[in-house]
Amino acid sequence: MSGTKEQLEEIRIKNEMQVEGIDFDPAVFGNLELGSEYEEAVYTLYTMDRKSHPGIDVPECFFTKSGYRIHTRWIPDSKYHLEYTDGKFNIYSRQENKTVLEDIRFEKRPRYFGLKTSDGTDMRSVAEDRGYGKLFTTYSNECSLRDQGLMCKFCNINSTKACYGEPQNLTWKTPKQIAETVEEAYSEGYRSWKICGGFIPERRELEYYLDVAEAIIDRVGPDDFHGIAQIGAPNDLNVIGKYKEAGYSAIGTNLEVWNPHLFQYVCPGKAQLFGGQKNWIDTLKEEAAVFGRYRALTTFVSGIEDRSSLLDGIEKVIEMGVIPLPAQWNSNVGSEFEGQRTPEPGWHWDIIDKTTDIWIKNGVTWEDIYETNAQVDRAIHDLYRWKLGIEIDGVGRVVNE
Repeated sequence: MSGTKEQLEEIRIKNEMQVEGIDFDPAVFGNLELGSEYEEAVYTLYTMDRKSHPGIDVPECFFTKSGYRIHTRWIPDSKYHLEYTDGKFNIYSRQENKTVLEDIRFEKRPRYFGLKTSDGTDMRSVAEDRGYGKLFTTYSNECSLRDQGLMCKFCNINSTKACYGEPQNLTWKTPKQIAETVEEAYSEGYRSWKICGGFIPERRELEYYLDVAEAIIDRVGPDDFHGIAQIGAPNDLNVIGKYKEAGYSAIGTNLEVWNPHLFQYVCPGKAQLFGGQKNWIDTLKEEAAVFGRYRALTTFVSGIEDRSSLLDGIEKVIEMGVIPLPAQWNSNVGSEFEGQRTPEPGWHWDIIDKTTDIWIKNGVTWEDIYETNAQVDRAIHDLYRWKLGIEIDGVGRVVNE
């Protein structure tokens, strides 16, 4: 049982907006109580905008009539334009010469966004709101591979910090700050948290992640922890078990690119310093063995390699018991690929359509997706739920079983 045709059309429009973004005059948000009643975007890891705007807040996301969550990606000259007319926000398509989304609503600001940790740090900078009860912490919002000239070419984590770090007070996060923020957000209804960050000198991920898990569990208990560890491929695969022992319920390691030659070029640091692509693949296999089938995830930067190679990687990864996620690539401001063009929306739609079929064919459940993903509000997640007729509530629980 699938959803309605109207819902499918909204997902198609969302897919286009994730690729093409939307254009707007930021003054339009003077008609919105942004930063008080409605949630502003906080860029702790990267930004998908093609226009830098330090000091100018934009909404985190907005909703379609059917409730699909669309992140605000500011791309000037997009065919989609945000307008405010007669007291309503609408999305107008210049290409089709018509309004495609009427009377959109914006995400309400979480209570914890207005609070501070015990040392005075803004909680909104410690954990992003990723929707549907999901929190996301970028413990280190810079990557040491930059200093070695080995950054992944699509990534703009360092330039994002340079642009938004000071205006949004983004700094290194301590275990205590994270634990206080997660406890507060969980009391508000959030129920899943993921940690990630750029590579740090001396690869101190393990000891740091264990300290953070202990700090959170001390406050919320092991049963409610629901922590997901996003890690780089370790040189010693035996450490994977330590994340499980610490209480993490799922894990992820981002392969980014499947084609081995392209992996060397696009991800030179991952290729040269961390055992090469084979070690990254071996890490995924070990994660699935330790955490269980579909309790590990890997992300592919969808649009960098050709369709057949990407789909081959998706098929191979799911055979390992790992959930593959093709994430639509945009040429981020400050990355080495800045100014390059991602494939057209139809290309990306074909990838997510085929991937959701692969998920369903292999028995991936909504619980598997929720437990492993940092966010479950991408077009691919909406399409998966549409195909199966799954409805969820505000914190991602299925409501129509």
